[in-house]
Amino acid sequence: MASVAVVKYNAGNIRSVLCALARLGVDAEVTDDPQLLKKASHVIFPGVGEASSAMRYLHQKHLDEVLVSLKQPFLGICLGMQLMCSLSEESHTECLGIYPTPVIRFQPSLKAKIPHMGWNSVTVYDNSLFNKIPDPSWFYFVHSYYVPLSKQTEACCTHGRTQFSAALNLGNFWGVQFHPEKSGPSGAQLLTNFLQF
Repeated sequence: MASVAVVKYNAGNIRSVLCALARLGVDAEVTDDPQLLKKASHVIFPGVGEASSAMRYLHQKHLDEVLVSLKQPFLGICLGMQLMCSLSEESHTECLGIYPTPVIRFQPSLKAKIPHMGWNSVTVYDNSLFNKIPDPSWFYFVHSYYVPLSKQTEACCTHGRTQFSAALNLGNFWGVQFHPEKSGPSGAQLLTNFLQF
């Protein structure tokens, strides 16, 4: 049985993640204790909020140093994935630097409303995180900033004319821009896949 830690920091949406895990029979622990994070078999880094205030909390708790050092399977969700990148245009924030790529704000256009909110199809390249999930599949997004395509991109999505990373992977670090906890059966399967790593 996986022992799952959900990172507690200055960002919301933790309750939705806990409910999704509970539906899978997983009793996760919400914590900002470095030792508990290090001992967990899996770590989930959720997030809905603003990049600079979230990073400020991580710095204050020295969690920035802890998170980048973890060796177990690690999943960043939405803002969590963005904070795993090098820097964000949101408040010109320096992030964790796990992925060597920036986070960019969507540019307003007649073809794309901001924030990108609602269901959108995701095209998967090749990633065990999406095992048993049809390609393409639909996932639920809420974001105004995005991660460009890079060597770490494992799935992509398009909003307006902008193609962006829907999922990233580097070693034991996975990230998804969408919210699997709000994405029905496909989201549940993705969380199940992650917990089997």
